[in-house]
Amino acid sequence: MAFTNKFLILFNLIFLVSISSSEVYYPGNIWELSSPESQKVKSDKVNKLINLSFNDRSTLGVVIIKNGKIIGEQYADGYDSSSHGTSWSMAKSYYAALVGISIEKGEIGSLDDKVGKYLDYYNDERSEITIRDLLDMSSGLDFPAHEHEKMFFQSNHLEYAKSVGVEKDAGVKWEYNNVNSMIIGDILYSATGVKADELLSERIFKPIGMKNFKLWKDENGNVLTYCCVDMSAQEYSKFGLLFARDGQWNGKQIIPKKFIDETFKVVWGFTPDSPRRGYSLHWWISKYDDESKIFNTSGKFGQYTFVDRENDIVFTRITKYAQKDNGDVQKWGPLKYFRWAGVSTAVMTARTLLDLGVIKEGKDVVAPITEEIGESKEFYRDYEKIIDAMADLSRD
Repeated sequence: MAFTNKFLILFNLIFLVSISSSEVYYPGNIWELSSPESQKVKSDKVNKLINLSFNDRSTLGVVIIKNGKIIGEQYADGYDSSSHGTSWSMAKSYYAALVGISIEKGEIGSLDDKVGKYLDYYNDERSEITIRDLLDMSSGLDFPAHEHEKMFFQSNHLEYAKSVGVEKDAGVKWEYNNVNSMIIGDILYSATGVKADELLSERIFKPIGMKNFKLWKDENGNVLTYCCVDMSAQEYSKFGLLFARDGQWNGKQIIPKKFIDETFKVVWGFTPDSPRRGYSLHWWISKYDDESKIFNTSGKFGQYTFVDRENDIVFTRITKYAQKDNGDVQKWGPLKYFRWAGVSTAVMTARTLLDLGVIKEGKDVVAPITEEIGESKEFYRDYEKIIDAMADLSRD
């Protein structure tokens, strides 16, 4: 009789868990729309977050998700839910997730493996650098004032990254270095024999139903693992929801929960970045207290996907981007002569020549380009208000 009672209790627990898990909603090709109130969020709080975002004229679109459903969404005139943005450095978080998957598959030993185990050119003065050091932006690699943004204007980004030497001991200081992320791509290729764009597509994007995207490469076919994934605000939000849901999607574990738990810890609590934020495994930390813990992907000019895992909330905001169907491989053409002039000079020159029609995008130049209208100003200024507005969604 005692055995029967224990069996019934176990059966009921399994049944309740199965019901609970079946009620968790995941979007398909089309997201389900829901009123904020039906998800226990007040409409005026959603509207406040949207209005704060659109105080900045650079905003292309905003998507707010609670319990997997869209409770708020808005786009600038001339744009809609299918309009693409470019991620800039949000891509770092995407490619970093592949490391977690490779560890689970046994292709990479651990985050604390020395990079030299996978890349023989790191068996030099860089031999003490670990994969974790790269992902936490504490590798100690040479760190110039331009943060290696000059790499973006090269024909071979990987060769540039491979040439960067050591400046200080690893694990000592946080420095946001694009080279760290480019090297991650080479580690993934060494460990799997597959390029990072194919891995991202096959191991993450396709399993969660992401179909319309562009993954940029340089002129030599090297995947830009520090930059530039083009897709819509809704698609960026799917990646955020995957992290909010512990790496699960419709009952399948896409990214190991252990890796996501490791990501959502505070490693560097106060970086010199502005606005001041924390950092961990290629994710930023915008709020971490008893009220809420908001982590986010972040990209140049104001691209963000914020994730409040404890409250199952995702908030994406991207800026205006002239979507072009000219392929996914960079081509600099005549602009290659400005690659060593400095980042600001190169950007200004490119915009001027494009505006004057001296060079033509898609013909002379192929690259993700954010024009001046897509540069954030007010969003950065109001950043703390925006984070507080997101946290307020979960307050009574």
